Amino acid sequence: MNQRVVWITGASSGIGEACAKKYLEEGWQVILSARNQKELERVKKESKHPQKAEILALDLTDGSALAEKVKEAIGIFGQVDVLIHSGGISQRSLVKDTAMEVDRRLFEVNFFGTIALTKAILPHFIQRKSGAFVVISSLVGKFGTPYRSAYAASKHALHGFFDSLRAEHSEDQIQVTIICPGFIKTKVSINALTADGTPLMEMDDVQANGMSPEDCAKAIFKAVKSGKNEVNIGGKETFGVLVKRFFPGIFTKLIRKAKVR
Repeated sequence: MNQRVVWITGASSGIGEACAKKYLEEGWQVILSARNQKELERVKKESKHPQKAEILALDLTDGSALAEKVKEAIGIFGQVDVLIHSGGISQRSLVKDTAMEVDRRLFEVNFFGTIALTKAILPHFIQRKSGAFVVISSLVGKFGTPYRSAYAASKHALHGFFDSLRAEHSEDQIQVTIICPGFIKTKVSINALTADGTPLMEMDDVQANGMSPEDCAKAIFKAVKSGKNEVNIGGKETFGVLVKRFFPGIFTKLIRKAKVR
């Protein structure tokens, strides 16, 4: 009970995996969650202090099971101090080609699954007058780009939801940190949904040349520790947020030609 506990969804790969390893390195107790049990076992085995990690497989699209998963998570170490929402799926398809079923799946995983898990654990945070939500959004949670329409929309939705939650529960000492990564060298593009819902199975050039997930995880750990409300992480692509804010006309022209895949 004296050690702090972080619960990480999407912990089987990418940013979630890197965060799990970073928090274990820092001595935290870590609950690893994702759908792929085998990959979670690999992450645990490869981490420093694997004895401090426990695995709790879950599927964010199975909303009816998430309340029970929260009970299980709290029961593992007796509490949860931080919940990192890293589970999600990306997109690589044009609006005109994308089936509505694909749009709905992106929202089901990225938005509805995330807020269902949030609502399930919120009473635990309120009761303890302590807790932190760390939301792995994206720079496209701040602006839309080609090939990311529903993905960008789902990330925009997370910003609206968690900004509201932060305002509503400030007196409960609940922290919300929204993380907006740019191009991070993960398998996100390989697993991204195409127009008919099948995975792309290709690594984007911009993704392949992006920041390492380990460096991203270090920045996330620092931002959460510092109590940041929101932070942009990445390379020169992060300047897009400022360009849109101060030069929206120029941004509109630039984004049409941006190499985003």
